[in-house]
Amino acid sequence: MFHRTRSVLMASVILVLGFSSFAVARTGDPLREGTRNGTTTRETSIISNVAGTAAPTGGYSTRQSNLSRTGGGAIYGCRSTGAANTKPCIRSNNLSTGKAFEFSARAGAVIGSITAGVGGDAKKPFTTNATGVADGLNADRVDSLSADQIVGAARNRTNLDADTVDGLGSSQLVTRWALINEAGAIEEQSGGFSVTSAFAGANPNVYINAGTSLVGKGISVTVAAQNQINRDGAPGADPNFGGSVSTSRCATAATVCAPEGTNNANHLVVAPRTPTAPAGGGAVTFAPTTAETRQRFYVIITE
Repeated sequence: MFHRTRSVLMASVILVLGFSSFAVARTGDPLREGTRNGTTTRETSIISNVAGTAAPTGGYSTRQSNLSRTGGGAIYGCRSTGAANTKPCIRSNNLSTGKAFEFSARAGAVIGSITAGVGGDAKKPFTTNATGVADGLNADRVDSLSADQIVGAARNRTNLDADTVDGLGSSQLVTRWALINEAGAIEEQSGGFSVTSAFAGANPNVYINAGTSLVGKGISVTVAAQNQINRDGAPGADPNFGGSVSTSRCATAATVCAPEGTNNANHLVVAPRTPTAPAGGGAVTFAPTTAETRQRFYVIITE
């Protein structure tokens, strides 16, 4: 009886000692499921020579897969600081000419994400020295429209109006102009101008409505040269290309416009004058023009 009991005890001790190496997490131990394995101090290599297959899941050296619907196939963590000689947490290096990585998802609106701890314009999601166009990811699309579609949409706009440029009406263009003829009428214009009064009675001036406020805008006028008609508009050559014309916005501290409805910020007054040099010399004088001495002039508004 004593011998049998001693044999059982010795067998138990041997059995315990035989399995004790699997109960301690040490470097060099076999990979153990469901617990943290030992912290290694050397690189662990897994080298294989597995032939690839046509199936997308075949021909890989290792495989990590989680059958649970909560996801979590694998996670790789490190504490790289980004300083010189440090490594990224993951590197996929193809030593031949094939692809180095591939991400694939069967369904879902978002395939993946690249997230920085703190986002913003100072953070780059990735960098590359490849400058070719990426299929499905290139600057030819804005809001999912290609360049050709954007141009086509612009050309097919409805409610087109020749009186507008980039959505601005003729009275809102950056620079507008009008050509006033000898009779004080608009001969040509970019748009928005109208003549309220011209050479009315004893008033030798022309009053023009710009169609919008002239406050804070530039106004300039200049005599329009002519050599095919006289100043009165009759046929015949007129070699006189000169003349004098001045302007001002109405309703300012310096200028009050007399005709009804003109003394406001939308109006300007143009004063054509005929320069006359005295026969015996002296200062040039400027007299109001007459029907025979009037000339065409341009008005230019700078917004």
